[in-house]
Amino acid sequence: MTTDVVAPRQDSLRARLLALDCRAFEAVASRHWPGADRFLPRLSRSANHGVLWFAAAGAIAATGSPRARRAAVRGVTSLALASVTINTVGKRSVRRARPLLDSVPLMRQLKRQPITTSFPSGHSASAAAFATGVALESRGWGAGVVPVAGAVALSRVYTGVHFPSDVLAGAALGVGAAFAVRGLAPARTRLPAPGRPRADAPALPGGEGLVLVAEAGDGADERTKALREALPLAEVITCERDAMATELEKAAAGARALGVCGGDGCVNVAAGVALRHGLPLAVLPGGDVNHFAYDIGVAEPRDLIRAVEEGGAVAVDVGRFASPDDAGATGGGAEGIFLNTFGIAAHPELVRTRARWAQRLGDRPTAVLAALRVRRSAREPMSAEFRGRRRPLWLLVAGNGTHRRHGLGPGRRLDLADGLLDLRLVHGGHRPRARLLTAALTGPAVHSPAQTSVRLRGLRVDGIAPGTVVAYDGEVTEVEGALVLDKLPEALTVYRPLPTTD
Repeated sequence: MTTDVVAPRQDSLRARLLALDCRAFEAVASRHWPGADRFLPRLSRSANHGVLWFAAAGAIAATGSPRARRAAVRGVTSLALASVTINTVGKRSVRRARPLLDSVPLMRQLKRQPITTSFPSGHSASAAAFATGVALESRGWGAGVVPVAGAVALSRVYTGVHFPSDVLAGAALGVGAAFAVRGLAPARTRLPAPGRPRADAPALPGGEGLVLVAEAGDGADERTKALREALPLAEVITCERDAMATELEKAAAGARALGVCGGDGCVNVAAGVALRHGLPLAVLPGGDVNHFAYDIGVAEPRDLIRAVEEGGAVAVDVGRFASPDDAGATGGGAEGIFLNTFGIAAHPELVRTRARWAQRLGDRPTAVLAALRVRRSAREPMSAEFRGRRRPLWLLVAGNGTHRRHGLGPGRRLDLADGLLDLRLVHGGHRPRARLLTAALTGPAVHSPAQTSVRLRGLRVDGIAPGTVVAYDGEVTEVEGALVLDKLPEALTVYRPLPTTD
């Protein structure tokens, strides 16, 4: 008896909702808005196959801002997920016919009517996914994209190809896709940058006492323009990459704080100079790879400007590698420091591949590409003694601090002073391509016979063949024999904006 009563009620509610949907469609489709009859159909066609959004992503990325590039990549990734979901699940789950075009003026009807089912709207899903993805990474760019996405969604009803409920469902799916992508790869703005332990650094109003050395190249002046304007008392020196070490040593002699504008390799050089002279370091991202600057919380010039003027700074660990002498003390041969990662075996080739392709493809696809390229060039695994046992290794990577990483990429750190080396090993053996690909596609938490992840305060690697290349912060050098890796805890003071309240 109850079932007989509920079923008619459900049918009645469904009928009322469908009737409301049709009335809303008629109201929009029959309404005339000045200028819309020409503009909205063209806008709707421009979004076919995501062309409008790919063009928008290219324009956003072309501005050169790291945040803009991340926003563009996140928008396109969200769009791709929404499109796959619509085409594999959405369109097949509800086979709804397209609206009748009787009430739609001929001049606003699309020349080529879509032949797929009506529910949900793929154009609306793509528009919402792209706009939401961009906005999650950059509110500024999101504010510019969201109105365009809204206009595309409206155009689908205005041109008569979708009911309003199709558009709303598609938009909801697109927003969900963008948040799903954020769940897999959190936006940098949502990951709290390391803010501990705080360190004493001089506040430099107007930048007085700061000497910053910038790597010359395309856009060097543009990268430091905002800093020059906001900190007119700071001295900014531009030089070629080969001369940076010399210029930084000169700058350190009379500076209260040492600054560097460049990628991770330049920051590594500056950190060594700052350590020797006991100076705080100011880092402005200016290279293709800027992991340290982003992890410390300096993504834009305004972040560094605020930190320098207020004296906000933290102490960070410094990784160190050195060849031991015959007595066991370090410093007998190759030595250096690293702020991000140190790698041996296949890692140097991985670094070169990532530097070339990461900005274009993103971290995960680049890791897979790097694994394939490394396998073609690496014929035999490295043999090394580790923890008292000789092991063949295709890859050994030690991160300065615990990384939140997926695959072989360096990942993001939430604490740069945890005193630990984040060690990643890909063991040698049969089917090296499968081993490297497994490591590239999975995270370090996935333990298997092919890979191991462990966190240590130090380690020693023996039995390194002559001429073996190691990579550290994007730089390379040759080593042989043995290496000791350890940490200099909280050794380097780095400017970064601190919260205004605790």
